[in-house]
Amino acid sequence: MSVLKNMITRCALLMACVALAPACSDSDEDDGSQEAVGEEAPVPTPPVAAIQTDTLVMFDTVIYDDYAWLKDKKDPEVIAYLEAENAYGDSLMAGTEEVRQSLYDEMRSRIKEEQRMPAVRNDDYYYYTRYEAGKEYAIHCRKKDSMSAEEEILLDENKLAEGEDYFRLGQYKVSPDHSHLAYTVDLSGNEIFTLFVKDLRDQTMLTDSIPGLSWSLDWATDNQTLFYSVQDEAKRPYKIFRHGLGTPYSDDKQVYHEEDERFFVDVRLSRSQQYLLISSESQVTSEVHLLPADDPYTKLSLFAPRKQGVKYSVMPHDNTFFILTNANAVNYKLMQAGAGQTRPANWQEVIGHREDITLESAQVFKDHVAIIERETGLQRIGILPVMNPREAHYIQFDEEVYALSREENPDFNTDTLRFGYRSLVMPYTVYDYSVSDRSRKMVHREEVPNYNPDAYESRRIMATAKDGTSIPVSMVFKKGTNLKANNPLLLYGYGSYGSVTSPSFRADRVSLLDRGMVFAIAHIRGSGDMGEKWYQAGKLMNKKNTFTDFIACAEHLVNEGYTSPEKLVANGRSAGGLLMGAVANMRPDLFKLVMAEVPFVDVINTMLDPNLPLTVIEYEEWGNPNKQAYFEYMLSYSPYNNVKEQAYPNMLFTGGLNDPRVGYWEPAKMAAAVREANTGNNTIMLRTNMGSGHFGASGRFSYLEEVAFKYAFMFKLLGIEADPGAGSDDTMARAGDTK
Repeated sequence: MSVLKNMITRCALLMACVALAPACSDSDEDDGSQEAVGEEAPVPTPPVAAIQTDTLVMFDTVIYDDYAWLKDKKDPEVIAYLEAENAYGDSLMAGTEEVRQSLYDEMRSRIKEEQRMPAVRNDDYYYYTRYEAGKEYAIHCRKKDSMSAEEEILLDENKLAEGEDYFRLGQYKVSPDHSHLAYTVDLSGNEIFTLFVKDLRDQTMLTDSIPGLSWSLDWATDNQTLFYSVQDEAKRPYKIFRHGLGTPYSDDKQVYHEEDERFFVDVRLSRSQQYLLISSESQVTSEVHLLPADDPYTKLSLFAPRKQGVKYSVMPHDNTFFILTNANAVNYKLMQAGAGQTRPANWQEVIGHREDITLESAQVFKDHVAIIERETGLQRIGILPVMNPREAHYIQFDEEVYALSREENPDFNTDTLRFGYRSLVMPYTVYDYSVSDRSRKMVHREEVPNYNPDAYESRRIMATAKDGTSIPVSMVFKKGTNLKANNPLLLYGYGSYGSVTSPSFRADRVSLLDRGMVFAIAHIRGSGDMGEKWYQAGKLMNKKNTFTDFIACAEHLVNEGYTSPEKLVANGRSAGGLLMGAVANMRPDLFKLVMAEVPFVDVINTMLDPNLPLTVIEYEEWGNPNKQAYFEYMLSYSPYNNVKEQAYPNMLFTGGLNDPRVGYWEPAKMAAAVREANTGNNTIMLRTNMGSGHFGASGRFSYLEEVAFKYAFMFKLLGIEADPGAGSDDTMARAGDTK
């Protein structure tokens, strides 16, 4: 490492710490070092990342990387630089401590601290999760025969998290006979888990403890055998192992090995409990192997061989299988096959392909199949009798903007379908739907103290993309807001992987609405918000549609008077952070602030490194830059490679030091590059959580500190008063009351 780099980094750290020092003073006495009355406080000086240029030549194109050295977190200078950036952010936010605490208290006041989620019946037991006042994590419980029975605590996450800076429960699986609990824990945020097993009959922990697991875990129906996935060096789930209770994990046998680096593997017990399903899936292709759940030591059988570009999932039902697939059906179709007749040539059509309706999911029960479809961006639930699936009926919904979710339905023989419903103004609500009499019963609605849904309103409008495509925008705001009055507005976007950005309620968002902000979601191409074709129109060589769609939505909001560039904030996470980096490069004049959280912005360098997590599997999402056409296209939009001398908007970048999905160095490099190129005076801030991963702080309260910081920074730039005033309809009358 060069002497120059050492000097610059250390000076940057010193400058940031000096700038922070006055705000950290514990003394109220005037020791002579304070500034004179009437003088302005010194402007904090940002750290300066050393420029140490690496070069890469691809297809006769030279790529310069000035900040590649930030990728080595074992280098103490890298840690010092990240800490200097955090100190700089703290110094910039000096004086906002009370605002942040007030926001934290206010948002926490909308969390009902003592609550119980709706119980789910499974055989003779009712399983549920509850929370206790003042505690960060869930307590998992059950009762036998009825909810009036004595409670049995199966797992208290709060006890597991004691003394830990980070805690995340991965899998939580009760054995089919309800005698054992298998669960996994991550204590760093790197998404590598350790398995534990508890005997629920006497509440004792077994000696079965296995480190190094990935996400996937499930039981065979002998109640003595577990199957789990492990990762390769690139953190790709690539092998499935079998473990017998009471045996050393060194004796565990490999059941399946996926050698193709584009594929992730998963194992789960089917809802009918007939089979363990081992699925291997890339972005565009899948394959399923079957293992009889009651004979876990037999050989796997292949359901249908993989075919490039064809995805399918399998749902066993007695002597038949239902199959959800996109074979010759871009919007998916539902098929059926008999046992022993599982090759595609034998599949029979149940629901055919439809040009304007995407078949998103299916759940199979003994007597019916429940499906969720999406048409013009809105979902609906269909119920198909197994014996006559063409006689389907639908559950309809009336709101203009809403989202549905599949809920846990472990009872294969039930006549009741449980599903979730929410909207931008309505908190999470759970319904039980009787298939036989077609009645609907609300069994749970999230209680949100200090919130009145009648005081808010949602709406869907349409923007026009540069190619004429209509792009939906969902909005929520406080009733009485004049939408054409140039309001401060937060525009959120994601737009990748076909992931749906649901128009769902979030309690912390109310703190924006009560201060006169409008919150909006841009349902851009690359997402699944308008179906599968919408996704295809924003991936690979169509990726730029995602960015120009977002810009079109922002321009529409400005042109229609909803907001202005001086009051418009853009926000996105992960692949949505790629979106933020791209639009900041393309239209820096359009936004007051761009917040890119754990952003995937170093596209070329990341996608050229097959040793990084997610790289190879994502060739089918972004393209393989080892091929010239993809390389040139990706290089044309990769945010880090397109930073240029111009006046950038205010920008906030966040990262997690242990993030296995988007390396912390991506936001760090991007922030340094933007700050170096910026010809304006706007603030460029980098915040790195030094003890977490992709999802930030763990715990239902601790993450609010990060939200409060983000909101306070936004309010400071927009000139929004910290006090929301009297609120509406007593909505905020008891802000800070945590009862």
